[in-house]
Amino acid sequence: VQLVESGGGLVQPGGSLRLSCAASGFTFSSYALFWYRQAPGKERELVAYITSSGTTVYVDSVKGRFTISRDNAKNSLYLDMNSLKSEDTAIYYCRGVGVYGQGTQVTVSS
Repeated sequence: VQLVESGGGLVQPGGSLRLSCAASGFTFSSYALFWYRQAPGKERELVAYITSSGTTVYVDSVKGRFTISRDNAKNSLYLDMNSLKSEDTAIYYCRGVGVYGQGTQVTVSS
């Protein structure tokens, strides 16, 4: 099983980013998939998840700003992040079948 995130970077407050996660080594379409984040000095927290049937759930702090989606044909998971705030600064990880990717850094700063 391998999960590889991409799309992080530096963005100004109010800006947008799209994170991607390319998965391999398991039957992608059969599993729920997750985005987590870990800010400096804080514990890793769940941001959002999407079930195999497409149901989505978000932590309150990102509701209305972030959108999780999946493309089963491409074995890919996405996180569209809008109206970014400084408190969204963290390393973002995708997770599937109990495995985390290596993470991608998102920094929101002017």
